[in-house]
Amino acid sequence: MKYNRFGYLIGEGFGNVFKNKKSTGASLMIMCATMIIFGIFLILTENINHFVTEVEEAQGMQVFINNDATQEEIDEIGEKIRAIDGVSTIEFVSKEAALDQMKEKFGDKKDLLAGYEENNIFPVSYVVTLTDLNKSKDVQNTIKQFDNIKKITSKDETVSTLINLANGIKIVTGVILVLLVIISIFIIANTIKLTVHARRKEISIMKYVGATNGFIRWPFIVEGMIIGIVASVVSITLVGITYSVIAEKMVNSQFMQVINMSLVTFGDMFESIIFVYMLLGIGIGAIGSVISMRKYLKV
Repeated sequence: MKYNRFGYLIGEGFGNVFKNKKSTGASLMIMCATMIIFGIFLILTENINHFVTEVEEAQGMQVFINNDATQEEIDEIGEKIRAIDGVSTIEFVSKEAALDQMKEKFGDKKDLLAGYEENNIFPVSYVVTLTDLNKSKDVQNTIKQFDNIKKITSKDETVSTLINLANGIKIVTGVILVLLVIISIFIIANTIKLTVHARRKEISIMKYVGATNGFIRWPFIVEGMIIGIVASVVSITLVGITYSVIAEKMVNSQFMQVINMSLVTFGDMFESIIFVYMLLGIGIGAIGSVISMRKYLKV
């Protein structure tokens, strides 16, 4: 009996979808637009967070030591840096290693540095990575107080810019999502309301013979959920194909190779995107259906 009842509710929900093709089509388009726009901002946010992570992993302030510092003083500075709160690792870069790094940057023109092998003017340094980038300024201020510190270089501005950009996009995504969800709920509520209005006499008869509000309401909730699920599948497919094509072209572009950054693949985001899309689709459809039924189920 429960199986027959469940089958009836599902069947009625599917039937309602096909009975109102124009209204269903309008709801689908609105929800697809909502999810595609949200998907664009979600993907942007994911990639910016990915960029921040890559920069954080590759980050490191470089502390240069005065050329006249003794080896004992250099070792002492290293121990002091290692003891600072917020420092994760430190790596010593010798004069020879600094010269080799410069030769790599010069590439084919590295012969220009041939004269520096005997008279190496490049200072020794420590590459310092942090446990938390927010502590960067405090760590730098502490190191500057040490003797024999020539200068400190870091990527703070780059990371801060990326973090601010990511936070800005998250806020914009949230605002746009709220607005689009409200619009989608309104459209679906009115779409299903047309179905309910057309069947108002049937609903009245069902109430007279003892049908509960839940029994009457569920087919319309199923209708809204079906519209939401279909919109989710269509949106995921469109966003996935479009992003994969664009990402492939960008990854192979000269710009991305120069900045040495990668993009998040759609496969890596698929689980989170499908979860968010299905939650949005089913939630919007169900809420819109419940709102549309309130007038007709008042006791």
